[in-house]
Amino acid sequence: MGYARVSTTAQHLDRQIAALESAGVAPERVFVDKATGAHTARPGLQALLTYARPRDLVLCYTLDRLGGSLRDTLNIVHDLRERGIGMRTLADPIPINTADDSATARLALALLGLFSELERVYNAERIAHARAVREAKGDGRGVGRPRALSDDQVAYAAHLRDPLERTVPDIAKELGVGTATLYRALPPCPVLAPTASGTEPEARS
Repeated sequence: MGYARVSTTAQHLDRQIAALESAGVAPERVFVDKATGAHTARPGLQALLTYARPRDLVLCYTLDRLGGSLRDTLNIVHDLRERGIGMRTLADPIPINTADDSATARLALALLGLFSELERVYNAERIAHARAVREAKGDGRGVGRPRALSDDQVAYAAHLRDPLERTVPDIAKELGVGTATLYRALPPCPVLAPTASGTEPEARS
């Protein structure tokens, strides 16, 4: 089975899903999330962990798709191994395969998770530094682009979208913003099923 995740609703899962399917995972066994990895309470991940059984193999595009922090990632991998479930990545520069129990393989897992965690820390520090520089210069603007939509506009757009009365491109045109901008601002749609096929996985004993 596979797991794919992007951090925002504006991003696409297509590349990850295609890679997982090319590796032999059926769409109904590709569990997906459009959520930050900062916590493990993600519906797709929770469905995967519930569905997996001993001797199963979980494929991820890269290790950082599985968890949002080094501790969470290693905890998930540890829990899977304790349950007799393997995990392998497809596109990491250091391939991960927990079926390999050698010291070198365990070190590779720890190092890759550490590198991912450091990159997140450095990125957060860069943002904090840029914000501090602006505040020191007396620039009241926030870091990054100004908001294109007010809270009321986002709520209005969500009201039109949720009953599927209007398409997102139509709503974006009415509000005078780009479609991608509106996708980024809108809250995620309710998830009907946590798999790439749009269906619930078959029940397992």
